[in-house]
Amino acid sequence: MDYSPRKPLQWLAKLLATALFSWSVQAAVLPEDRADVLLHAFDGGGVEIKGPSVLVRKNFAEKVSLYGNYYVDEVSGASIDVLSYGSPYSEERTQYSLGADYLHNKTMMGVSYTNSSENDYDADTYSVNFSQDFFGDLSTLTMGLSYGENSVGRNGDPNFEEYSDQTRYRIGLTQVVTKNMVLTFNAESVIDEGYLNNPYRQVRFLTGDGTTTSSKTELYPNTRNSDAYSIKGMYYLPYRAAIRADYRYYSDSWGIEADNYELRYIHPLKQYEGLTLEFRLRLSDQTQADFYSDLLPYEDATNFYARDKELSSFTSQQVGFGVTYELKKSWYFVDRTTFNFYYDRIAFDYDNFRNQTLSNNGAYAVGEEPTYSFDANVFRVYVSVWY
Repeated sequence: MDYSPRKPLQWLAKLLATALFSWSVQAAVLPEDRADVLLHAFDGGGVEIKGPSVLVRKNFAEKVSLYGNYYVDEVSGASIDVLSYGSPYSEERTQYSLGADYLHNKTMMGVSYTNSSENDYDADTYSVNFSQDFFGDLSTLTMGLSYGENSVGRNGDPNFEEYSDQTRYRIGLTQVVTKNMVLTFNAESVIDEGYLNNPYRQVRFLTGDGTTTSSKTELYPNTRNSDAYSIKGMYYLPYRAAIRADYRYYSDSWGIEADNYELRYIHPLKQYEGLTLEFRLRLSDQTQADFYSDLLPYEDATNFYARDKELSSFTSQQVGFGVTYELKKSWYFVDRTTFNFYYDRIAFDYDNFRNQTLSNNGAYAVGEEPTYSFDANVFRVYVSVWY
């Protein structure tokens, strides 16, 4: 059986990588002309993900900023989901993004389009964003709307074709509290509709005398509403360093609640001009979906059923560090350049998702397997050039 994709780990790697390009000042100022070239790698849970990304941004007439991004995920391996019901796989996902920002006085307006494609999944996303400075540029209000259309296929089944769409609303407020402190509040609401589960993943249930199992394709509701709220604070220390603290709360109509805490310390080294170190710690915990079950007592025990470990109850711990070196020397059209390296170690611990492979090979009785956990390494190396 060919077990394919769109695994949460793949999206995790994508988010970690594209986060490099999301740092921007929340104010009505056009982003600087720049180009970024990135290589990213994720290795954990039996899955390897790697690939390049290129981002280019250019301003025109001090009013318009255009940008484009090309991103690739090359996925290979055999995660616990694959080993439970199928064999290792490999695939490639490519993503293209185009966008434009327009500046008028203290107002910034932006539009963007993103296409993501793999052998059994295509997604198109359209976004509109708005930001406005007020109160002497000490406050910035941001709002955004995104709409996405997704086409879902299944490898080996040319007749399988499903669709889903997503509407995303967001609003944020950034406030300069003191000369050393900035706070940002964000809220986001998402509406998902259509085919929302993975066509490959299976749920298991007891059969016969309760010592054996069978399986069938998961069945999810065709709607999902979610809300997320976050607060971020940056405090600049007297010796040029800074501390950043983030908290995010998430809940959805499937019964999932999640908390994320993150702390970062950024320290430019005075004795080594241009060198900056960063250290971070991130903790997360999540409750399970209402219809999640590691092992159903019998077939169709519930109206909806899922065994996706990312819908189970779990915690994660992430520690990491980064090194950035800024070369301020300019040549030809280049004003300055930074060389960047980031590493993260992430530990995932699932509270009620068991390692089914251990009962498949007879090492444990069904339903008595140890709960699953794994560690992952994430690397990002990139170069940024301002011109």
